[in-house]
Amino acid sequence: MKILQNILITIAVFFGFLTIFAGTRVLLGADPGYIVFRPLLIYNVVMGIVYIAAGIIAWRNIKQGMYVAATICALNLTVLITIFLLYREGSSIAIDSLRAMSLRTVVWFVLFTGFWWLCRSNKIKVPN
Repeated sequence: MKILQNILITIAVFFGFLTIFAGTRVLLGADPGYIVFRPLLIYNVVMGIVYIAAGIIAWRNIKQGMYVAATICALNLTVLITIFLLYREGSSIAIDSLRAMSLRTVVWFVLFTGFWWLCRSNKIKVPN
């Protein structure tokens, strides 16, 4: 169980660093090869910091980590739906942005599910 917990935490923290690195490069002028929707870029860089914090929280308390992962997943899903609707209306949202936000949402759903499973397996009381 501890190995799975460490893997999930490592994924959260590593994903945070990757998100910050990629987003900061673009904020500093690197061309990603597609139209950048700046509010999404800023959101992602800020969330990269939150991802790292979530990993630290999960390391200290798996149940709190589970709640943070659920919140991140819900926020990412909300942003994904929003940018999808903007994309459909013809706004300058790149399909690459939709793919990346989909990946972020799936990763955090998997992390939430993993933390939830660990809580249930360790008999930590969580809502059903």
